[in-house]
Amino acid sequence: MRARRTPLLLMLSLAPLALQAPAWAETDTPAEMPADAAPQGETGTSVELDLDDVRTFAEVFERIKRTYVDQVDDATLLRNAMRGMLSGLDPHSAYLDREDFEQLQEATEGEFSGIGIQIGEEEGRLTVIAPIDDTPAARAGLQPHDRILAIDGTATDGMSLEDAVDRLRGDAGTPVTLTIIHEGAGEPREVTLERAEISSRSVSSRMLAPGYGYLRISQFQTRTADQAREAIASLRGQGEQPLQGVILDLRNNPGGILDGAVDVADLFLGQGLIVYTKGRLPDSRMSFSAHADTPLADTPMVVLINGGTASAAEIVSGALQNHHRAIVMGSESFGKGSVQSVMPLDNGTGLKLTTALYYTPDGRSIQAEGIVPDVDVQQGHLEIARSAGLRIRESDLSGHLQNARDRSRPESSQATPVAGSDYQLGEALNLLRGLNALHQRDATHDDHHARGGSG
Repeated sequence: MRARRTPLLLMLSLAPLALQAPAWAETDTPAEMPADAAPQGETGTSVELDLDDVRTFAEVFERIKRTYVDQVDDATLLRNAMRGMLSGLDPHSAYLDREDFEQLQEATEGEFSGIGIQIGEEEGRLTVIAPIDDTPAARAGLQPHDRILAIDGTATDGMSLEDAVDRLRGDAGTPVTLTIIHEGAGEPREVTLERAEISSRSVSSRMLAPGYGYLRISQFQTRTADQAREAIASLRGQGEQPLQGVILDLRNNPGGILDGAVDVADLFLGQGLIVYTKGRLPDSRMSFSAHADTPLADTPMVVLINGGTASAAEIVSGALQNHHRAIVMGSESFGKGSVQSVMPLDNGTGLKLTTALYYTPDGRSIQAEGIVPDVDVQQGHLEIARSAGLRIRESDLSGHLQNARDRSRPESSQATPVAGSDYQLGEALNLLRGLNALHQRDATHDDHHARGGSG
């Protein structure tokens, strides 16, 4: 019997620049959900406050009002108190004033004004999680794990995520100067960016070589799954060869909406559990499964991830890895495994509150751990190896003897020209080609024995 469906507003985010949308989910425990997925803890709604704590709060409130160096109104104090309650829980819970709430809704659709960056906190420091493709931040060369030391000359030590986001956003065409330090670099540098209207399409695609497609998803928005389906159809319609392999690039994808991640994973999985969530309340117990209508159920796949792959992007890579649907290649992902519910309040503001953790189909929580790739490939540059004189072959030597088969042998296509200096992408393409070569060899071997029969 199919479980009743109830709407719940979920958010898989890293900062107030991230995304949210309604997510429909099963509210009864499905057969495929692990037995230990039932939520733990009390589920009652009654609130009992210690009277002494209330008195202390009122005393602090009154003393600030009476003795603070500047006059401060009641609304500001109460708003700061609410922000403090939420910011003290975890890096992702937050109080959203009207402006924050509107900006969050704009970001869900992929349209807002700013520099196009996802930020978070690592060890108490303001850190770049990932730049969004084709935005001022990406064009300026900002990278995951860059530390933001100052914004327009104001040090970020002790600065809240909400304050940082407010300073980074602004009218299109206005400048903002960041003081940043790259991971492993010795000295910080200043970079000035011009804010722009960010209207990002989250999916792009192209053919890397005949029969091999590339699908890039920069973040998960409300229209991402539809865009991905269109891109897949376009890849399948290009060229004379059928699609022999696909590379799904989730590097520097900071996440987005849960529905978007589930729907994208569903494009590649014909059946099985994609993800489930659990928390204290019954509404936080949800599961999402794949359906039979899958455009690419059997095409060989490689998924690329790195330290900027987070949240909803980890759901997709974890599900495809868990079901052995794809080989995950790259470096370990960010490790954000929490779910935020966005709760509208009566006055037009809202709460973004962590209400659950999500789990891969085999019951793994990736919170603070991340997805470990099947093939660890750190990003590098092919040009570096060449300039160092590595991997020189006989055919590279001046005046080498020609092989008699050289003229008749077809030239092998190489990954380097299509992948450029992207070493991980080149290795992913090489892996797909190798897998297909092995498959063709085995098929030829089996066909030869079948025709030979037994004597």
